[in-house]
This record gives sequence, C-alpha cells and structure tokens, in this order.
Amino acid sequence: MSHISGMLPCCNCCITVPQDQYVAVENFGKFNKTLPPGLQMAGCDCCGVCISFRAISARVDQTFVNVTTKTKDNVFVNAQVAVQHRVREKSVELALYQLSDVQGQIDSYVSDVVRSHLPAMTLDEAFEKKDDVSDAVQKKLTAEMEAYGLEIRKALVTEVTPDASVVASMNEINKQKRLRDAALMAAEAEKIKAVKAAEAAADAAQLQGEGIARQRRAIIDGLRDSITHGTGETLSTSQISELLLITQYFETLRDVAANNKSSTVFLNHSAGSVADVASQIRNGVLQAGPAQHSM
Repeated sequence: MSHISGMLPCCNCCITVPQDQYVAVENFGKFNKTLPPGLQMAGCDCCGVCISFRAISARVDQTFVNVTTKTKDNVFVNAQVAVQHRVREKSVELALYQLSDVQGQIDSYVSDVVRSHLPAMTLDEAFEKKDDVSDAVQKKLTAEMEAYGLEIRKALVTEVTPDASVVASMNEINKQKRLRDAALMAAEAEKIKAVKAAEAAADAAQLQGEGIARQRRAIIDGLRDSITHGTGETLSTSQISELLLITQYFETLRDVAANNKSSTVFLNHSAGSVADVASQIRNGVLQAGPAQHSM
C-alpha cells in the first residue's frame, strides 16, 4: 500500500493505473472510488490538494509463518506455513483502511491454529495429517480476513521440522531396524543354503547307494551266468553271498591302493581267507535268526 501521484506535475487530474494494482481516489483524504486499469480521469484538482491517490497490489502475495510448538509426545517441532492471499476487487476500501499490518495479523491467526492442533497429535501424526492442519488454517483465515478485504487462496503446511537430536534418534532407529531385518534375511538365507545342501547330500547318497546296488547286482549276475553257463546248475544264496564278498574284497583292495594318503595295511591275501570271512558272516546271520525268533 502506497501513495502515488498523477501524470501531471501540478495536479492529480488524470492518472495511469497499472494492471497489477488497485488505485483508490481520495477527495480531501476521504475515499471516493477505485479506478480500473489504464488512463483514467480522477476529476478537477489544484496542486494535488483536492485529489490524492492510494494504491495496493492486485497480485497474489505469499506470506511465510514459522511456528514452534510441542507435539503430544513432547517433541518440539517447527512448522512452516505458507499463506497465499490477495485483495478482493470489491473490498479494496477495507484492505486500504482497515488493516495496517497484514503479515502480522496473518501470523497471529496461523500461530493460534497451529498451536491448537499440533499439541493434540503425535510426531508421526503431525507428518501424516499436515493437510488437516492446512485446512484448519485456511478455514480460520478465510473467515477472519474477509472483514479486512483479503481473499485467502491457499494455506499450506510446507515443513514440519523436529529438533535435530530427535531427527538423529529417528534415523538411528530406522538404521537399527533395517540392520536387524538384513541380519534376519541373511540368517534365513544361510538356513536355506544349509537345508538345500543337506537335501542335496541325502539325494546324492541315495543315488550313490542305488548305483552301487545296481553295480553289485550286475557283477553278481555276470559271475553267476559265467559260472553256471552250459551246466544247468543254479547257485545257492550262500554261494551268491560269497561271490559278493569276493567282489567287495577286491574293490576294497583297489580303493586302498588308489588312495595316496592311506596308511600301510597288512591283509591275509589268499582265497582261504576270503572263504573264512564268508563263513564267519554266514554263521553270524544264521545264529542271529533263531535269537530274534525266540525273543
């Protein structure tokens, strides 16, 4: 809001009104009318005594208000509110003559609304419900500032900033939570690896056993066919067991000889020793059978 002069140096009979301003005509200090944009005739004047002009901006202005208050969980925060306002075209007289400090008046109303809402919220709710606070501020300002010729276009809570120590604590809590989640996920991954490795080892052992069993069966079948071929005779169970023991005996000798790290092993390497081993195993099986039936 400011006083301006007309186009002529000696009087205020005519004036050029800018597009972004409202200009009021005063006759001997009393409000008379407002002038539209462009070249306008204000009336007869003598040396600027009869007519004077007063102008106010027609643009939307933005006022920032910073309010420090406490939340429900006793955390001090600084809330920044941006208020966008302009002068109503039909209320230029009220805006010019009713209110001297627009920013101070807006600051008072905004502080009152913010300090009545944020103390009822926790810190998390203050961040989540900024729009509720903005709506309350806009509603309050719209109702109160209308009497002063101002139109409230928008009120926005642009920032809610806690104390620096609170921010550091929140970041640390977040950090520790994510580290815990990462540790749990790593442990779960190791568990899955161990389970899968055990399953793979079990499957490998099973397949290896099946392969060895098939190998033994093929060897026994081959030995039996080669022995009984053309004779028409059949081998008994004891004879098949002796063939199996002989096969395992020679495989053991082969594995011991193939292992470079094996110690020296002394074996009674003769056909009679193999027969003794076979007879001992057979006798043990025969003796265990009656004992199980008697229990």
